[in-house]
Amino acid sequence: MRRRDSAFLRSAALCALLWLAPVPAGTGQALKIGPPRSIATGVILFHQTNPDLLEPAAPISVWLLRLDLASVDLRPALATDEIVDTETVAETAARRQALAAVNAGFFLLPSGDPAGIYKLNGQLVSDTRRPRGAVGFLRSGDSLRLIYGRVMATVSLRVPRRAGQDTRMEIAGVDTTRHRGKLMLFTPAYHSDTDTAKGGLEWVLRGTPLRVAGTAQTAGKTPIPRDGFVLSYGGTTAPPPLSALTRGTRVDLETTYSALDRPSDDWARAEAIVGGAGLLIRDGRFVDDWTVEQLTAGFPETRHPRTLIGTHSDGSVWLITVDGRQPKFSAGMSLYELRSLASRLGLVQALNLDGGGSTTMWVQGQIVNSPSDAAGPRKVSDALLVMRR
Repeated sequence: MRRRDSAFLRSAALCALLWLAPVPAGTGQALKIGPPRSIATGVILFHQTNPDLLEPAAPISVWLLRLDLASVDLRPALATDEIVDTETVAETAARRQALAAVNAGFFLLPSGDPAGIYKLNGQLVSDTRRPRGAVGFLRSGDSLRLIYGRVMATVSLRVPRRAGQDTRMEIAGVDTTRHRGKLMLFTPAYHSDTDTAKGGLEWVLRGTPLRVAGTAQTAGKTPIPRDGFVLSYGGTTAPPPLSALTRGTRVDLETTYSALDRPSDDWARAEAIVGGAGLLIRDGRFVDDWTVEQLTAGFPETRHPRTLIGTHSDGSVWLITVDGRQPKFSAGMSLYELRSLASRLGLVQALNLDGGGSTTMWVQGQIVNSPSDAAGPRKVSDALLVMRR
């Protein structure tokens, strides 16, 4: 064993044997998480089955990955590398040769369309007007820092004018199904083409600055250039300012981030953003009111399988899966119980990701948790991958 491996394992073992310091807002006793299993340099796996994690107590199975971002990288990845498809976490992780992985953002079945904010490689690929919890990935060289908060993101089209005022039009959706009378934007992350039917108008955008590459196309399924975008309008008659789009017209796509919990510029600078539902802990303080996130009635109170990402006070990142919907094996957790778990672990930031049948943890070629769907691991839209540096 290399010296660095040995030192990290000793540190993890110490965490397992000693009481961890809870966050200031914590209300429960710090948690003994059990013996560590070294996966790789900077990656430690734990398994917790203490029924007292629940109130009232019940069977529970929790899998926890502790990541040292100085030793490993963490990246979001789309299933099959595009929006319009799904695959299991195991398939995504194996294809990318990851060390470990968990499911990530909420999505729509069967399309795989992200249900909230999603940003990848600096490009917004799913917008949202609902400020739900999210985690952002800020990079500086080889350094990665995660940010947490509740954020909205929208895109608008601007057509600059040499004389007179620029014209603007709201883009109603990014990389999602086109709606009648609405303008949509398709990015290269979506698919090889727009996957649309006849009965609309589509313009290819390319270049720096962006310019319209030709006349409006009406056949649907317009190819999306790797170095550009496609604007798609759900109708046969273009409203202003779309009626002004001809070959060579310059256009700008303006993305606006609006955050409740931190400066919007942080989200604009983020390389990637993954949306969740239920920001649990922010800067060491419990989030007590999820009204603004517009969660489904009963979602916080009901026990479900859960997936969580969080950051510890020591800077380590934790990926956690909670099995559920299996009464004799694991009951799942409410958001309140999940928040308590995060606090007892010493997490100062914590976000609930997609759960239910999507909850999956894959480590070194195998799924370690027990997904709740009778058919086995669910196909999902995206995953968080732990990668070697």
